[in-house]
Amino acid sequence: MPPQTALRSVASFADLWIGRRAHPDPQALAATSGLAPAVVVTGASRGIGRALAMRFARADRDVVLIARDEEALATAAADIARSTAVRAVPLALDVTLADTPERLDAALRAAGLYADVLVNNAGIGLAGAFATQSAQDLDRLIALNITAATRLMHHALPQMLARGRGGILNIASLGALVPGPHQAAYYASKAYLLSLTEAVAHEARGRGVRIAAVAPGPVDTKFHRTMQAESALYRTLVPALRAETVARSAYRGYQLGRTVIVPGVLASLAALAVKLVPHPVTVPIVGALLAVRGAERDRS
Repeated sequence: MPPQTALRSVASFADLWIGRRAHPDPQALAATSGLAPAVVVTGASRGIGRALAMRFARADRDVVLIARDEEALATAAADIARSTAVRAVPLALDVTLADTPERLDAALRAAGLYADVLVNNAGIGLAGAFATQSAQDLDRLIALNITAATRLMHHALPQMLARGRGGILNIASLGALVPGPHQAAYYASKAYLLSLTEAVAHEARGRGVRIAAVAPGPVDTKFHRTMQAESALYRTLVPALRAETVARSAYRGYQLGRTVIVPGVLASLAALAVKLVPHPVTVPIVGALLAVRGAERDRS
């Protein structure tokens, strides 16, 4: 049996368990009449977000790509549409705006779509000593990594529960499992997202909605360079996964109904280690791995 066929078969059994207590509301179902289900991916112009949008598209799911960079967004959507037989709709939107949920709903309806799956991928990192970071940078991180993700999740979930189907996939980090000196606010923001995901998944269990968090280790994207962490020791010692590898693992775990998905063997072992070893041991090790050196530290 081909791997994709096997995954679909197992996912079908997972559907039965995930929806064991679902009671779709006829009014909620009627509200989407004439609209097609779509997978909405934030931060989708590059990296993990773009790879996840492509992965869902290859599973014959229409996708809506959200980011602020209109040019990169249009390119990503065109590539996905060209490579698959689905709709890939670019939507230039700043998800930190307070009225983002309403803007998103309006754009989806105008395109004849509704959010069946939400992928909260948009996020930024921040490297360096916490005390030296600007209040503006910290505010931006909290607004995007925490507030925006929470707001979108809170907006989408009640509608999904009412329909008795849907999914939310939050992109956290392996750093969510342990405090991260020299990336303190970033690690804390991902810990929040992971905790939120696990708690809400428990609240919504059996009601037809998949709720999962992905906790990847380092990924071979521009993310680390953007936050000026390329000189940190972990970038040399810890192998980085490709975004496509993370997307493939995330999609598989999501389909199987897992709540926490850790892509890669090494990351899975690290996740087990930080759960078993107390923080007084792991935090200094993580701090040594994350400390920025040389010119990058001077600029932070």
